[in-house]
Amino acid sequence: MNSEAALWSPDQTTIEQATLTHFVCFVNEHANIQLQNYAQLYRWSVNEKELFWSLLWEFCDVIGVRGETILVNGDNIEQAVWFPHARLNFAQNLLRERSDRVAIYFQAEDRLTQQLSFNELYQQVAAVAAWLKKQGIQSGDRVAAFMPNIPETVVAMLAATSLGAIWTSTSPDFGEESVVDRFGQTLPKILFTVDGYFYNGKTIDIRPKVGAILQRLPSLQQIVEIPLTSLPGSPSGLRWGTILEHNQSAEIEFVLNGFNHPLYIMYSSGTTGKPKCITHKAGGVLLQHLKEHRLHSNIQQGDRVFYFTTCGWMMWNWLVSALATQATLVLYDGAPFYPDGNVLWDYAERVDMTLFGTSAKYIDALKKAQLAPKESHRLQGLKTICSTGSVLAPESFDYVYDAIKPDVNLASISGGTDIVSCFVLGNPLLPVYRGESQCRGLGMAVEVFSTEGESVVEQKGELVCTNSFPSQPLCFWGDETGEKYHAAYFSEFPNVWHHGDYVRLTRHEGIVIYGRSDATLNPGGVRIGTAEIYRHVEQIPEVVESIVIGQDWDNDVRVVLFVVLKPGLTLDKALTDGIRSTIRKHCTPRHMPARVIQVAEIPRTKSGKIVELAVREVVHNREVKNIGALANPQALELYRNLAQLQV
Repeated sequence: MNSEAALWSPDQTTIEQATLTHFVCFVNEHANIQLQNYAQLYRWSVNEKELFWSLLWEFCDVIGVRGETILVNGDNIEQAVWFPHARLNFAQNLLRERSDRVAIYFQAEDRLTQQLSFNELYQQVAAVAAWLKKQGIQSGDRVAAFMPNIPETVVAMLAATSLGAIWTSTSPDFGEESVVDRFGQTLPKILFTVDGYFYNGKTIDIRPKVGAILQRLPSLQQIVEIPLTSLPGSPSGLRWGTILEHNQSAEIEFVLNGFNHPLYIMYSSGTTGKPKCITHKAGGVLLQHLKEHRLHSNIQQGDRVFYFTTCGWMMWNWLVSALATQATLVLYDGAPFYPDGNVLWDYAERVDMTLFGTSAKYIDALKKAQLAPKESHRLQGLKTICSTGSVLAPESFDYVYDAIKPDVNLASISGGTDIVSCFVLGNPLLPVYRGESQCRGLGMAVEVFSTEGESVVEQKGELVCTNSFPSQPLCFWGDETGEKYHAAYFSEFPNVWHHGDYVRLTRHEGIVIYGRSDATLNPGGVRIGTAEIYRHVEQIPEVVESIVIGQDWDNDVRVVLFVVLKPGLTLDKALTDGIRSTIRKHCTPRHMPARVIQVAEIPRTKSGKIVELAVREVVHNREVKNIGALANPQALELYRNLAQLQV
């Protein structure tokens, strides 16, 4: 297949109806210029960043007072302050609609379905906010959730942030140590939780775990339990229904705070130490998400927006912000293949999803299961498919267009918890090229730097951002001197945000991602992105998935590939040779693994990302600092003291 041929291009109707097109006209009128295409708009948004973010505020009709000053210390990325005199409330911007239209659809595997109207959502938020106020919760207090992706989590977040409280969450599959490692640093006063949750057809009772966590979090003053699974026994705390019944309130008293008031505390994966507590700003999150939803994802009022996520992953926060565009949230909690691989597509058809968001791993799993949703489901309303979490292989691009929907904008997006948003995004006005993310985000001065700090095109290098932007973190909670914050993003290149992705800027001005910089392989001094190897290994029929690391060996680094094979298969010489020759053929001799080893399982984080660094530490007999951050920490033992790695 010709990789230069576009897999999808927008038709004229799509272009005319896209919100991004309307924004270009808005900019041309208000800035008195004549931008003709996205490339020109992008360059203008970076070069005139203050005017861009100011006009975006106006175009998106942000509820609040903007103030006259847009940016202070704009030439110092680390110290820049956006909209220093602005006043707003995040929750108020998400609760702008009051109607009987559906605000939230919810499904938990094949067990539960539910929906809330915008009026019902507002009423529940008002009740919970009134209760929180009675508990003495004020602006700046922390409110936590140990919750699945259910409507009550959205309600609790909106209630807390309506008061100016700071929201922080993890998903209920986290272990006791992982929860304490996170909430023990941020000291929440209120904890929302559930009795249990559903996963893969099972009901998991988390009340014993909640009880153990309570003993270790003395900051907690009150616990609220949602009886999601209706398990018998005593609740861990005050019942959700009691709060709704006894705290009815007609209106929410939204507390206005500054643009840079803390909104969320989110956590790094914590696989190399205690999780960093990344603190995000209310105005920055709101404005950035409005941009990404309305302009890049073409989400419009009345759309039905789905992302397969947990409350321990930033995509939950990204998803919930779609309420600010008056779109309907489509929530799902549980296993994506229970009772079978059609469950999410049945749901998509039932509610007529317009945006289907998922991980690259899920798309690859669908492909390996040989499912073809376009043949089994009516997906007329589906405009956009978003993929993130790991690199989407070129072959997965082919699969989406061949087996899911030929007329859809496939947006391979990338950013992270660090900015609770994206550097690389989709675009309803641009073609989709195989293996490429469509564009750099508006207002984000994304470049690719060589190791010498020079900007390069069509060469692999480090993804950096050379301008300040509103959704930079406010700080790391507890990092009083800012030393950890500086080290995380600004120590590599002076006055430049260094994100830690190994990428290439293409001639289409798209981005190809090769993996995380810290997981980059370096045999013989040649940098190799792990995604380059995964792309070809996981096309081999016998291979379910793989993980690759660099092992220190004989004063150099050798490539070691671990593979999970289909049930009943054993890695023999013929398959090993086939894997190695496939990599050599499609990559280079440097990519070819010195060792190929079969394993039963690959360790991953709670959000599903494989953990190359943790495997590398185990192989080198070094301590993995925080195995509690892993969904399956026992899998690490499969990599310890392997005889194949001693020779």
